[in-house]
Amino acid sequence: MDVGDRLKQFRHLGGLSQGKIEERTGLLRCYISRVENGHTVPSVDTLEKFARALDVPLYQLLYEGEKPPKSLRAEAQKIEDWASRGKGRRIFSKLQNALRKMSAPDRGLLLYLAAKMVRKKSRT
Repeated sequence: MDVGDRLKQFRHLGGLSQGKIEERTGLLRCYISRVENGHTVPSVDTLEKFARALDVPLYQLLYEGEKPPKSLRAEAQKIEDWASRGKGRRIFSKLQNALRKMSAPDRGLLLYLAAKMVRKKSRT
């Protein structure tokens, strides 16, 4: 099922006309019709307007399951690497803070130097 079909389905479930969606979103009725019939693919900003107008979470316009999709953060927390705990986590946190405080040109220079060092090491 595509996004247009999902929008039409939620609009019918809510008992709303395209005119009512037009009032709630500020989008033209002809545009709403083009989206629902699959002639136009809406941007994420437009999908957010539709979701607000239909009183549904944005993910429901894109996801067909019953339950919300699993969070990527929950999946990321399962990863075990050197920066996940202990000393590695403290070092990584310090690095994040230092990078956040740097200016964009300084960050670019640091990344350039790091890439150059890696290239040198891989040649030997």
